[in-house]
Amino acid sequence: MPSMLYGTAWKKERTADLVVQAVLQGFRGIDTACQPKHYREDLVGAALTRLASEHGIPRSSLFLQTKYTPLPGQDPSQPLPYDPSKPVRDQVLQSFATSLRNLQTNYLDSLVLHSPLPDGEVSTLEAWRAMEALVGEGRVGTLGISNCYDPGTLEWIWERAKVKIGVVQNRWFEGNRWDHAVVRWCKSKNVPYQSFWTLSGSPSLLQHPLLLALGEKHGLTPAQAVYGLTLSWGIRPLSGTTSVEHMQEDVRIAQQYKRVDWGKEGEDIERLVLGHA
Repeated sequence: MPSMLYGTAWKKERTADLVVQAVLQGFRGIDTACQPKHYREDLVGAALTRLASEHGIPRSSLFLQTKYTPLPGQDPSQPLPYDPSKPVRDQVLQSFATSLRNLQTNYLDSLVLHSPLPDGEVSTLEAWRAMEALVGEGRVGTLGISNCYDPGTLEWIWERAKVKIGVVQNRWFEGNRWDHAVVRWCKSKNVPYQSFWTLSGSPSLLQHPLLLALGEKHGLTPAQAVYGLTLSWGIRPLSGTTSVEHMQEDVRIAQQYKRVDWGKEGEDIERLVLGHA
């Protein structure tokens, strides 16, 4: 799993061009979802075809992650990727089949449950069991869960899972105190934590004098400093930028963050954000 993935939410008709550009700038991980409300998964598939045919970059060289989105996260006015009248297990399998068609692939590196199911733990576990079956068939590599902000729920799934949680993807921003409790849970289980809203949800962090000074010291933009610090803390950010320049900057810090001496300033920011250092 790459240290930084390119996020494709809300890209609409620009999705294919932006995914192609992101990969050409160095991204090797792509995050999407089988959720027409916010994603054009089919255009991610179109981008993969272009990358292979026009640029010699095969699908096998990329980490591809998508999601099964439960019904409350779908827009019923748009075509649904599964039959909502079917049991949860069937919904998961139908969504997976739709994703393979959209993405023009025969396997996924990572399949993520977009959120716990609203009707409780039993349905959530039913979805997880269906996803586990796909791993057992060799059609999915890693399983994950998103939009889960209760460590108790994560622990409940963990204790019952045959295939353990392989990634947690959550909104990481100042409004939820940077998801302290779930970040700690992930660290305790050695589970990768993927963050979204990393920049847009943290305006106070981007403008903090400690961060600005740290960026200036190492010749980094504020965004690069945030990404570099999160990576050094074991958090893997999604970048959804539409700017080629920012794509290049994001790839550069993802490749170089281990060589940066974050020093006392980095520890002070970690204490501010994560509550420890």
